[in-house]
Amino acid sequence: MSTCTTASRHLDEPLAGTAATARTWLLIEQPGPWGAKALTSSHLDPVLGRALEAAAEGTGVRIALIRRPGRHADCGTPSERHVYAAHTTPGNAWLHSATTSDPEQALNLDFAALGMGDPHTFDAAFQGRPHTGGPLALVCTNGKRDRCCALLGRPLAAQLAASEVAGTWEVTHLGGHRFSPTLLVLPYGFAYGRAEAHAVKEILQGVQEGRVITDGCRGRSAWERPGQAAELAVRRATGEHAADALTVVRTDGAAPRWEVTVAHIDGRLWRVIVAQGASLPPRPESCGSALGSPARMDVVAVREPARTALAVPC
Repeated sequence: MSTCTTASRHLDEPLAGTAATARTWLLIEQPGPWGAKALTSSHLDPVLGRALEAAAEGTGVRIALIRRPGRHADCGTPSERHVYAAHTTPGNAWLHSATTSDPEQALNLDFAALGMGDPHTFDAAFQGRPHTGGPLALVCTNGKRDRCCALLGRPLAAQLAASEVAGTWEVTHLGGHRFSPTLLVLPYGFAYGRAEAHAVKEILQGVQEGRVITDGCRGRSAWERPGQAAELAVRRATGEHAADALTVVRTDGAAPRWEVTVAHIDGRLWRVIVAQGASLPPRPESCGSALGSPARMDVVAVREPARTALAVPC
């Protein structure tokens, strides 16, 4: 049976520039089954889910539900839930964690501050603190959104958990069903597609060392799609793997063409020309959907301007 992932892989659809955009991620543990729109169609109170969606809108915060890998029968309301907040911008990437018996505490968050990278509102609402464990490996498994997420994501999450990969969670939605299994790694916010267990272990080891594995990478969620593609292009052109070495400092233009400025912490700058194209031939963006031509980010040029010589006083 053909699936959206089969078509995408067969047509060698590029991964770069396809990650979900979020400067900050807020993750709330919610066991049991999830619906297509998990915040309002799971065992989380839908009134709370709608209120959280409204509070986060336009703030740069993306909310997702998480659960431990395994069977997801209805086990009632959990007495304790894990909650995480992670900010993903270079130079201020952090991951804080807490447990709570009352997810409504999330309504006490200052979402604007959280989106700008201030962890104090999370710590105050949940008595949170900096996460002391390893990075989080979030695998999308929500089959109600797309069957590929269940068929491919759940076995990956189970395999990672069986291998005792700490920090493995199932997550509700990372976008890009056709790239399943999809993965998000926090705190840096790099997303991956067509992930395999051995590669995930390498990715997590890199995160522990402050490095980025670019193979299979879709981009860093802190950036919009043109910036994601531009950063990855500079990494591949230069061999730079330090997670916080590069920052997207400016994006000029509009679809279908942008000039993205990528800065290195050592002062170098690159101008990256990114063009939006259509993926051809047509393919389903999701299982059961009509054939379409998903937008793709094509890097046209990577240019490093000459350094300006510093004037030496006499």
